[in-house]
Amino acid sequence: MSDMEKLALLEEALELDEGTLDASQVLSDMDNFGSMEKLSLIVLFEDEFGKVITGDDVNKFTTIQDILDAMDE
Repeated sequence: MSDMEKLALLEEALELDEGTLDASQVLSDMDNFGSMEKLSLIVLFEDEFGKVITGDDVNKFTTIQDILDAMDE
């Protein structure tokens, strides 16, 4: 899966407009990245990639690129 496809999945999971995210974005700078969005990431990883991640794993992500990299692991 390409990074563009993964970004589209993230935008959908986080209920953002298409083309909103880019890999260099810092999560702490995003106004709309709270507990519900973190939970959405956990569900996305399990549903789309068959990977179980925890809240601690999500809290270690600092950029969108970190999330994209974890999708490949």
